[in-house]
Amino acid sequence: MIKRLLIALMAVLCASAIQAQSGQEPPGADLIVFNARIFTGNPAQPEASALAVKHGRIYSVGADAEILDLQSSSTKIIDAGGRRMIPGISDAHTHVLNESSFTYNVRWDGVPTLRRALTMLSEQARRTPAGHWVKVIGGWSPYQFEENRFPTMKELRKAVPNRPLIVQYAYNRAFLNEQAMEAFGVGTDRFPELPGTEFEKDDQGNYTGVVHGYTFTFIAMETMVPQPSFDEQVSALIHAIHGLNRFGVTSVIDAGNRGYPNAQATVDVLARDDRLNVRMPFVDMQFGDGTPMNMVDAQIEAITKTAPVSPGHNLHPTLAHGQVYRGAGEVLALHVHDHENFDRPAVIIDPKVMRQHVEQDVRKLVQRRIPFRMHISYDENISPFLDAVEEMNETSPLAALKWSIEHAETISPENIARVKALGGGIALDTKMALHGDGFIETHGREMALKTPRLRQLVDSGVPLAMSTDAYRASTFNPWVGISWMVSGRSVSGSEVLAANNRLSRAEALKLFTSGPAWFMNAEAEMGMIAPGNLADFALLDRDYFTVPEDQIKYVSSVLTVMDGRVVFGAQDYSTLTPSLPDILPAWSPIKYLGNHYEPR
Repeated sequence: MIKRLLIALMAVLCASAIQAQSGQEPPGADLIVFNARIFTGNPAQPEASALAVKHGRIYSVGADAEILDLQSSSTKIIDAGGRRMIPGISDAHTHVLNESSFTYNVRWDGVPTLRRALTMLSEQARRTPAGHWVKVIGGWSPYQFEENRFPTMKELRKAVPNRPLIVQYAYNRAFLNEQAMEAFGVGTDRFPELPGTEFEKDDQGNYTGVVHGYTFTFIAMETMVPQPSFDEQVSALIHAIHGLNRFGVTSVIDAGNRGYPNAQATVDVLARDDRLNVRMPFVDMQFGDGTPMNMVDAQIEAITKTAPVSPGHNLHPTLAHGQVYRGAGEVLALHVHDHENFDRPAVIIDPKVMRQHVEQDVRKLVQRRIPFRMHISYDENISPFLDAVEEMNETSPLAALKWSIEHAETISPENIARVKALGGGIALDTKMALHGDGFIETHGREMALKTPRLRQLVDSGVPLAMSTDAYRASTFNPWVGISWMVSGRSVSGSEVLAANNRLSRAEALKLFTSGPAWFMNAEAEMGMIAPGNLADFALLDRDYFTVPEDQIKYVSSVLTVMDGRVVFGAQDYSTLTPSLPDILPAWSPIKYLGNHYEPR
């Protein structure tokens, strides 16, 4: 009797198990990529040839036969063709949400000759409708051109004779034709009077069209040109992200935009339709309506009353780290912003003013456990900032609150150690790759060769990431900066980093992969190709680890995968690229000229 009962019980259990299995999804990977040369970034398994993805995460990494054995009838299989695979690139500090006019602008990123750059302006002038401008807004350097110089006003006027023209170089200077000067009201009280703004004049006292200034001069000018519609802003975001995916970028930290929650409206459109093809956590800056205000108070108001959100909250409904609020910055107060115009001497902030800022503003963030990021370029300003933070820490402890110094070009070894001791991080940027020649002219070659102190920063163990600070101050292409870190040479070919201040190829890549994960609170799931990590990776068009140094800046992706789905494909994988909506407006420079130069 007992035996018959046991047999019946086993039959019931088996039937239940079969029924349960029939309701489950089938086993096997969603995606397998094999026949790759994988740089995993995982010290325990540094190399492999295949990986398997399930539910947007990597769940197995190994040899081809081992991983292919995980396929089912529904698994998507991609042959990497022996190409190099790397973890998805993360940009720890960029400004995608400031590029609402991305599709309005001519991009000179990577253009090799001034001759070609001027031709692009001429072509765009012919298609730009009346009432609109021809614009180049950052991302380029005169040192990238074969001619190794700026355009002349005569060349620019000839290229664009019948539309207002602005060509902006970083946050250093701009070139305006007569139509643009008239529209801006140059020389009249219509043009904002901002400190440091200088208009060049010729021998007769006439404005030449060349404007020198600092960050806020150029931000003000951008608000005075025709603005895109909301649909055009959504188009700009889609196609800016597509440009990032082209270089293997799968996540970025938007390091300060024009005010939460309004700045997130376009991201919300993509998130709603599951079309956000890059992870985009953000920190926030509040500029208000132009009237005097305290940026930190406005930040607290925005996240507690206007649209309540807490640090670490993800606004994206499904994408991990998709739209996470990561705190305040990079600018916390306009009067302590030291800019980064390498064509001019360093802007030094009064130490008393810096101390007051920390005591009155930064302390509020620390007490409320709001992470913060502080733009400081020069060591002369980092020292008093850290003096004040150390003092504040005694009564309002940072206590594992994530904070960082952004840019830190000339940070000293002593201050590197102080940041580490306080539990902070440092987000460097790659501007010296584009503007190092200008830095040499202003600060001297000896200073340039140790700016920033890459070797000491890496060896210190301080949380460290590299960034582009795109799209105005530098190009959004991370490989230009990776090339500089490895070769020590700027885009002109000049030596701007000493041999003992350069990084190995693996070290440089990690500053754009595993390094940024600390800043995203994602150290356990980003930056490596390893089981449990998010399925973000890229196949490269050439092997970064073996190509000559002068070829590194030309590296791009032929297949970019984010969250386990293909977001970009080229060459053999072009048919896998998701379809994108038409670029708006119809006359967009991006539509006809592209968003980055493609070497033939």
